Amino acid sequence: MESEVYVKSLEPDGVVEYHESWLDSSQADARMNELTEEINWERRWVRLFGKRIVQPRLVCFQGDPGVKYTYSGDMHAAKGWHRAVSSIRDRLEHHCGVRFNSVLMNLYRDGNDSMGWHADDERELGDNPFIASVSLGGIRRFVLRSVVDRGNKFEIKPAHGSLIVMRGALQHHWQHQVPRTRRPVGPRINLTFRRVLGTSE
Repeated sequence: MESEVYVKSLEPDGVVEYHESWLDSSQADARMNELTEEINWERRWVRLFGKRIVQPRLVCFQGDPGVKYTYSGDMHAAKGWHRAVSSIRDRLEHHCGVRFNSVLMNLYRDGNDSMGWHADDERELGDNPFIASVSLGGIRRFVLRSVVDRGNKFEIKPAHGSLIVMRGALQHHWQHQVPRTRRPVGPRINLTFRRVLGTSE
């Protein structure tokens, strides 16, 4: 069976690309094991609707020296690149033709861990950020919805070793989430590569 690859335009001018087997199974297994065991995963507090809450997942932010990234009132100063993460970044840069100076990694331990509706539209990401997201481990729903028509949704179930690219003006007009699930599911690691402006060149 051939690997699924597609490009979908999301109105008015956003694009989503999905590459099902961007890493082969042996590469994906190795990266999953390395990152599970060797990354210093953190529980972080964020501000949501005026309240401070613990994020329902574990996170780690890595990148070039001096890179800082703030979302939901929480500022992250980049830790140095782990060798496995750096190897994924190098391959992504070759694949996408884009330079990434940081990665936000999320560890979803089970179906209770999640990420709510949001857009990657922070000022330091620029006008139309190019986001490359690699998924490892358990399969979770990745849902996008239109900001104008919230009933207009599009869903992907990213496979182990898959790549999702979000580009164009997508972050202005669409939000995305990883919802909770009651079904049994193993841990999932998501690596979201981006370029933070104004802190590292």
